[in-house]
Amino acid sequence: MNEPHDRKPEWAQDQPSEKFASRVRQGVDGKHDGMECADDDSVPALPSVPRRRRLTTEEYVQGVIAQNRTVLAQTITLVESNASLHRDQAQEVLTKLLPHTGNSIRIGITGVPGAGKSTFIESFGTYLCSQGHRVAVLAVDPSSSVTRGSILGDKTRMEQLSRNPHAFVRPSPAGTTLGGVARKTRETMLVCEAAGFDVILVETVGVGQSEITVRSMVDFFLLLQITGAGDELQGMKKGVMELADAILINKADGDNRQRALNAQVEFNRILHFLKPATEGWETKAYICSALTGEGIQEVWSLIDSFRQTTVAGGGFGLRRQRQSLAWMHTMIQDYLQSSFFNDKNVKEVLPIMEQAVSLGQISVSQAVDQLIKTYQNKEK
Repeated sequence: MNEPHDRKPEWAQDQPSEKFASRVRQGVDGKHDGMECADDDSVPALPSVPRRRRLTTEEYVQGVIAQNRTVLAQTITLVESNASLHRDQAQEVLTKLLPHTGNSIRIGITGVPGAGKSTFIESFGTYLCSQGHRVAVLAVDPSSSVTRGSILGDKTRMEQLSRNPHAFVRPSPAGTTLGGVARKTRETMLVCEAAGFDVILVETVGVGQSEITVRSMVDFFLLLQITGAGDELQGMKKGVMELADAILINKADGDNRQRALNAQVEFNRILHFLKPATEGWETKAYICSALTGEGIQEVWSLIDSFRQTTVAGGGFGLRRQRQSLAWMHTMIQDYLQSSFFNDKNVKEVLPIMEQAVSLGQISVSQAVDQLIKTYQNKEK
C-alpha cells in the first residue's frame, strides 16, 4: 500500500492549527531527506537496516568463552543494564560463566587527578601484553550529578593499549551510587575472566569513597602519587594510604627524578607507622616513569611476589571469600532499597511525609517510622 510522502500524524486535529503543524515524511527510506527543497524522486532509496537480533543466553556464554570481542562487549552491556528486562538474563549468563572465572589477578589503581593513571595503565598494560598476558582494563569514569552523563575518555587516552589485540579497554560510568559501581564492575570482572583475561586492571575515579569500593573487589591495590602536589601527609589524612598494598610515585623522570626519590623516602617513613593493608605483606613506596617505562617491569615483579606470598599464606583466597560475602550483603541492601522505593504504598505516602518534614510538622524520625510501617504493612 502506497502512503503519501507528506501527511498528518494520527494524533493531529482535523482542523488546521498552529499547535499541530507537524507533518510525517517517509524520510530517507521513502526517498526524502527531510529538506524542503528535496525532490522525492531524485533521491535513491537506501536499503533498510534490520534490527539487530537479541542474543540468547547460550550465545552470550559461548561467545565470551570463545573470546569473541563483539559478544564480550555485548555481554558487558547486558550486565551493566539497569533494565529489568535484561537483569534476569544477565544473571543466567553470569551463572553459566562462573566455572570459567577466578583465574586472574585483580589490580585496583587509584590516585589524585593528574597522577598519570591512564598513562601508567597504558604503559603497564602494554608491557604485560608483550609478556604474553591478556589484560582487561575497567576504567570507571565519574558521572555528572547534573546531566547523569560521563565523558568516558579513558579509552581515547589509552589509544595504543586499546589497539593491542591482547588487551580490552572498557570505560564505564560510575553512576549516582557507589553500589552501582560495585555491582557492575564486579560482574564485568567475572565476564572478562571468563573471556580469558588473566590480568584485570580497575581504575578508580579518584574522588573519595570510590577507593574503598574498589579496594573491596581487587586483590592488589596500587596508589599512584606525584611529587610537588603538596604535603605528603595529606595522603595519610585521607586514609587512602591505609588501603594500599604499594605506593608508586609516578613521573620520576628528568629533573623530577630526585624529587621522586626524596618523596619515596618520606612515604616509606610514614608507612612505617601504618598497619599494612594485607596481613603478611609490607607496604612500601616505589618510583616509576610511565613516560620512559622505568620501573614498569619492577611493578609487575612486585605484584607477582605479592600473589605468591599471599597465596602461600592463605590470605589471597581468604580475601576473595570475604569480598564475595561482602558483595552478597551489598546486593541485599540494594535490593531492599529498590524494593522499598518502588513499593506503591510507599510512593503514595512518601510525598506527604516529605512535605510534612519540610514544613516542620513532624520530625524526620517520625516520618521514617511511618514510611517503614507503610512498607511492612503492605498487602502480601
